[in-house]
Amino acid sequence: MLAETQLGTAQFVPEITLHLAHAALPLWHATEAKLEKNGVPPPYWAFAWPGGQALARLVLDQPDLVRGMDVLDFAAGSGISAIAASKAGARRVRAAEIDAFARVALALNATVNQVSIEAIAQDLLQTDAFDPAQVILAGDVCYEQPMATQAIAWLRRRVADGARVLLADPGRAYFPKTGVREIARYDIPTSLDLESNTIRSTGIFELADS
Repeated sequence: MLAETQLGTAQFVPEITLHLAHAALPLWHATEAKLEKNGVPPPYWAFAWPGGQALARLVLDQPDLVRGMDVLDFAAGSGISAIAASKAGARRVRAAEIDAFARVALALNATVNQVSIEAIAQDLLQTDAFDPAQVILAGDVCYEQPMATQAIAWLRRRVADGARVLLADPGRAYFPKTGVREIARYDIPTSLDLESNTIRSTGIFELADS
């Protein structure tokens, strides 16, 4: 499946090079066939989603948010947010991603951008016992109700533990209505193959513990 991608840059974050799908719909259709046959997960990692782009842009523009800190990119996908954090001077960057294909892409993306990122294969939503981070970046995790409910609950517990959690969301249905404070907003160019508009207004929010 990685052979169906090519090196490119997200329009809103040209500083970062990624292995991206060069044709969105054919890759999705191929994946649907493979899902039915082999149980291959959707290739979310092959696209620079608005949430990840927004977080990457914020971190690159405001490096003091992560400089010298331990950063976790939650549900990292392509790793665009993790790569941005490393470029911005984070002391340690980890990327949590349960999809094995995504972790391969993430490693390749880290290499091409000449940064060091530690991949975490463990499903962190199933545990509170892990080496904590000072800053957690979570881009676009509220597109499905079960995922959103579990992820927000887990992230709120990390806030209670002392982490700063920054969520980026382009208006997904299951984004929390309370306990968030908007700190930035960007208009992210998108593809009609993946989104309903060519521009998605994407907010970045700081999460509270309740």
